[in-house]
Amino acid sequence: MSVAQRITSRNARFQQWQALLTNRNKRQRAGEFLVQGVRPISLAVEYGWPIHALIFDGSRSLSRWAQELLRTVRTEQISMAPDLLAELGEKGESAPEVIAVVGMPADDLGRIAVGDDFLGVLFDRPTSPGNIGSIIRSADAFGAHGLIVAGHAADVYDSKSVRASTGSLFALPAVRVPSPREVTDWVGGQRAAGRPIVLVGTDEHGERDVFDFDFTQPLLLLVGNETSGLSNAWRELCDHTVRIPMTGAASSLNAANASTAILYEAARQRILAGKRGSAEAPRQG
Repeated sequence: MSVAQRITSRNARFQQWQALLTNRNKRQRAGEFLVQGVRPISLAVEYGWPIHALIFDGSRSLSRWAQELLRTVRTEQISMAPDLLAELGEKGESAPEVIAVVGMPADDLGRIAVGDDFLGVLFDRPTSPGNIGSIIRSADAFGAHGLIVAGHAADVYDSKSVRASTGSLFALPAVRVPSPREVTDWVGGQRAAGRPIVLVGTDEHGERDVFDFDFTQPLLLLVGNETSGLSNAWRELCDHTVRIPMTGAASSLNAANASTAILYEAARQRILAGKRGSAEAPRQG
């Protein structure tokens, strides 16, 4: 653990970190992003993400959590003036206790584990980083194994996405890909290895209702852009499409809400299938 440095002015390092909040290109070049909050930082540490630095308010009495973090995480420590820390925290009212500078993993589909029970989500050209974070949170909550963000899209590591994920970003692999080709090659490799992943698109005019579809098979759920839905390229790749039956005046749900509803149905079916399997298993003895 290095001795804490102190930053009290908007020097070059402060400006570099500030740029990570709003400038995607600078985040990508630096290979790092900012994280705040007890749960997100704790999960980043728990899941082994590289912590490049811990920035804290050296003028206040830190909580037991913050003290333990600074004591146990071997990384550079930066003591920062509270007004500057508040700027990096984007809250406006008060400075966070600690901000972590976290390294980005490679955008490698190999990070997503694929087993016989695989459940993944692909988000096609999302425009809202908040929706990306919300889908990561739902995917994590309902047992998915990874998220793929495809095409020209908002950034997984945008501060709005990181906040909306409430730490699930660090538990669930989220991989960015430029086009369908990378995914079709990956799915083809998985199928050749004996894992028959089915591609299921979400569409308000889908071929069947979500509760009439078998979500217990290895599956990649394709979610369209918030405005235009799935692109033609992704539609053509779908093995099936599903719809969420709705009543009332709403014609559709936003991408994050629709994904959450379908992931819940997938989790429900898988839990029921597991219970049936346990009940039908022969007794030992």
